[in-house]
Amino acid sequence: MATLRTKGGRISRALLHPVRSVPLAFLAVVIVGAAVLMLPASRNGGGVEGMMPALFTAVSAVCVTGLATVDTASYWTPMGQAVILGLIQVGGFGIMSLATLLALLVRRSIGLRGQLVAQSETHTLNFGDVRSVLFRVAKIMAIFEALTATVLTIRFRIAYDDTLGTALWHGVFHAVSAFNNAGFALYSDSLIGFAQDPWIIIPLCVAVIAGGLGFPVLITLLKDGVKVRTWNIHLRMTVYGTLLLLVLGFVLFAAFEWDREQTLGPLSVGGKFLASLAGSVFPRTVGFNSIDYGAATPETLMITNILMFIGGGSAGTAGGIKITTFLVLAFAIWNEIRGRDEVTIAHRAISSSVQRQALTVALLGVAAVTTGTVLLLMFTNFSLEQVLFESTSAFATVGVSTGITGKLPVNAQWVLMALMFTGRIGTITVASALALSSKPKLFKLPQERPIIG
Repeated sequence: MATLRTKGGRISRALLHPVRSVPLAFLAVVIVGAAVLMLPASRNGGGVEGMMPALFTAVSAVCVTGLATVDTASYWTPMGQAVILGLIQVGGFGIMSLATLLALLVRRSIGLRGQLVAQSETHTLNFGDVRSVLFRVAKIMAIFEALTATVLTIRFRIAYDDTLGTALWHGVFHAVSAFNNAGFALYSDSLIGFAQDPWIIIPLCVAVIAGGLGFPVLITLLKDGVKVRTWNIHLRMTVYGTLLLLVLGFVLFAAFEWDREQTLGPLSVGGKFLASLAGSVFPRTVGFNSIDYGAATPETLMITNILMFIGGGSAGTAGGIKITTFLVLAFAIWNEIRGRDEVTIAHRAISSSVQRQALTVALLGVAAVTTGTVLLLMFTNFSLEQVLFESTSAFATVGVSTGITGKLPVNAQWVLMALMFTGRIGTITVASALALSSKPKLFKLPQERPIIG
């Protein structure tokens, strides 16, 4: 609580910490987006009137998830699809970061509060870097989205006989959706119809991976190139962790689905490899799918749950608890097993505060997914396997589904919206709040050791 003195006397009011401005800004954009999507001009004639389809879609788009209770391709008009695209772009870049960038363009200046808010979105550590980082983020997004859209547009125009306008619109929409890790598609079966087309799948995979690495990693790689010796711990963990998860996901997906008639079985050998690549890339951060997950094996769904929960890199468009969080905890466990007092990664010590933050983020994620799963079991008749997959997908802001999203009752939809919002906002807010509220203790309490394990 802070007190302000004015001529009229003392006025007390609670001053919101800049980190708290982020969820409020996201919520405001969700409300505005839902209101626009509720307009008759945003939905086709057969679209059901009401708040829930618009609200759910707005939350999913702003939280760059991709889950949808209605078919994006047929339910929404071009105007509605354009609104969704705008919400994805704003959600991916970060509401407050976008506002800060606009302020810079207009005023060429930025206040302390604005810098703090931008830091909570971009995870920058130096006030003087915020301005340049925001411009770099915008530039990187524009370049990746433009290149991906160009390749997709040419492919749609040449190989699928789309008109130039349709090819361009589909190329731009899917490029923005991919780089922002949103997963909305303008096809009723997502990307199943393109499962064997490398000119569609590979550019989208590249865009998804790039967006999922996180902007600090992209900025460093584009600036310094592949100079491994100069990489810091965050960069190494993100890049190596991403490669490891991609390889493991590819191998396990192919092993479990290779000969199954419902998924990879009917595809050519090249198509199976391509679909396995998509099955490794898409579930970690984006809601595209090139197979029907409703027909996937339980093993595939479980592996996908793990990939979704871990997610991508920090300070990017990916969801999940993030690769660095997972690896910090993994190294902490490994060092504990080896009897070491200090957690080290690549000859660098990891502070106890970082370990506590990682543990907090991970356990809050487990709590969110568990709570969501239990509530969905209460509100629906679907199996544990299906609702666990749906809850994990929502919290990790991935967007893949076994096909039950559109069949959920209203109360279950509210659960998913809460999970999506928490996944997009909660981990950022919690991690930032922990870092910003760290205060040294001037005394130590007596230690006591409970029995563990």
